[in-house]
Amino acid sequence: MTDPILPRIRPAIAALAPYRQGKQAGPDAFKLSSNENPFDPLPSVVEAMQHITPINRYPDATALRLRERLGARYGVEPDQVHVAAGSVSILHQLILATASVDDEVVYAWRSFEAYPSLPLISGATGVPVPLTVDARHDLDAMADAVTDRTRAIIVCTPNNPTGPIITSGEFAAFVERVPADVLIILDEAYAEFVTAPDAVDGLAERIFDRHPNVVVLRTFSKAYGLAGLRIGYAIGHEKVLDAARVTGVPLSVTAAAENAAIASLDAEAELLERVTEIVARRTRLVAGLRAQGWKVPDSQGNFVWLPAGDRTDEVAAAFVAGDIVVRPFSGDGIRISVGEHESVDKVLQVSESVVRTLQP
Repeated sequence: MTDPILPRIRPAIAALAPYRQGKQAGPDAFKLSSNENPFDPLPSVVEAMQHITPINRYPDATALRLRERLGARYGVEPDQVHVAAGSVSILHQLILATASVDDEVVYAWRSFEAYPSLPLISGATGVPVPLTVDARHDLDAMADAVTDRTRAIIVCTPNNPTGPIITSGEFAAFVERVPADVLIILDEAYAEFVTAPDAVDGLAERIFDRHPNVVVLRTFSKAYGLAGLRIGYAIGHEKVLDAARVTGVPLSVTAAAENAAIASLDAEAELLERVTEIVARRTRLVAGLRAQGWKVPDSQGNFVWLPAGDRTDEVAAAFVAGDIVVRPFSGDGIRISVGEHESVDKVLQVSESVVRTLQP
């Protein structure tokens, strides 16, 4: 039987691996591969989801109620807020809006694994800039990488999967070096977990007011525990966000997601108590791993990074054998999400058993 003749696919797309989700866990294993919030949704959030537009009706395509709520929270007009099905959707929209064939998109590497695919999908060229030796963004090198072909730069803080933040002073100096007509996307998906006092905060500092080429991304997936509902937002200049709205898939934010996000903002104090607990677990996990000899970077997200290098796959297999599902990045290291209270001791048990086998 001969193979069927298929439509011609762009070579760059055919060569691109699909996004690989964190591996699912069995009933007795801890799933620490996807940076999910380990707590169950609050009852008030579950109740809000039940009061949704009937499923035979379309949701509000603009998510106006949520945009008004976020606008009031951050002191901006609703049109300066864009809501989509997760912050990665907004990333995709912004790259489509700014970059095409012969254009370039600069990003740090290793960082969020979706970044390399975004310019390729739009027809542009990705320009990865290596992290520093301490797993941080090299903002000077990223600024040096800007050319007259650069249309967008993605900056992730805290950096996923390695964990360190970018300071306010570092980001301010970086923005001054970047031409005003180049879009800077400040991806702050893990901002609620940050405790470093000098970390940049794109919303609190209102960087978009002084620099209209900066757009700040946030999400309800992580700290607010709405990963399964897919909802995130961006704040920036209205004209820039209009371009993102044009490239987005209409009606992609469900009424259930919008209601849950609003209810989460209503219950923010209670939710942030959970964030405090996750940060405490992170602190304990980092301290325990370092005591065992792991060179763990200063993580400010809800995850930690083990730089296992060439032994990454071997170490990841040891965790899986210990009923802990982690996220390996072959040749680089392993990201371990901060999960249930009971998982911390389990992670430390397995990590101690394998650290002795690694070369210094």
